[in-house]
Amino acid sequence: MAATTETFNCNGASFHGVLYRDRCLTDFVDEGSAQSYRYYISRRTVLEMLKDRGYDVLDSELSRSLPEFRSVFGNSPDLESLRFSVSLRSNPHKKTLVMFLGTDEIKTANIRTVYGQILNKESLHGLILILQSKMNNFAKKELEKFPFKVEVFQITDLLVNITKHVLQPQMDILTTEQKQQVMNKYKLEDKQLPRMLESDAIVQYYGLQKGQMVKITYRGEIVDHLVTYRCVT
Repeated sequence: MAATTETFNCNGASFHGVLYRDRCLTDFVDEGSAQSYRYYISRRTVLEMLKDRGYDVLDSELSRSLPEFRSVFGNSPDLESLRFSVSLRSNPHKKTLVMFLGTDEIKTANIRTVYGQILNKESLHGLILILQSKMNNFAKKELEKFPFKVEVFQITDLLVNITKHVLQPQMDILTTEQKQQVMNKYKLEDKQLPRMLESDAIVQYYGLQKGQMVKITYRGEIVDHLVTYRCVT
């Protein structure tokens, strides 16, 4: 295969380097490796998220390297092999199941298939679905019939753990008692507190419910130490 060194365009981008004739730079990407990398990162983020929520997650799962992941699941992982369930540390009977769905649009039939694949539905506390495509409105309506809480994440939103960003302030989820102490101390009502919407990425990460309070602590060069409170609405 002949090669030249020059500036060339590929998919609208310019590159300077070795160009193999009749080949684009993206042709050399290992699609299997790219796919397994996405699954590896997103699965690890979900494991970290569940641990932060108080679930019993093995350290060996969190510390698993990409080569180790590929040795277990392969370069093109089977979606069923990626699913897992974890139990709440404070109540082992409460379990959450995590499932990855395919790249086709999610329709009602897909959601019914998901429900049919779940065993021991009565003991399930929650379900997390990780999507790689859009879910239509009829499928979303079907999820409302599930007898347990269902959370939906796009895989692209899980390629970075937002709580680990250097600019992210410290977040502490307050108990009902702690919230009441804050309300009494400052003589406040819920409606007087700054709000966090249910669509907020942090709210979704921690799986917070309406009415829960979050203590936010800022530290940095500009602000030495600042504490604020927000209520999920």
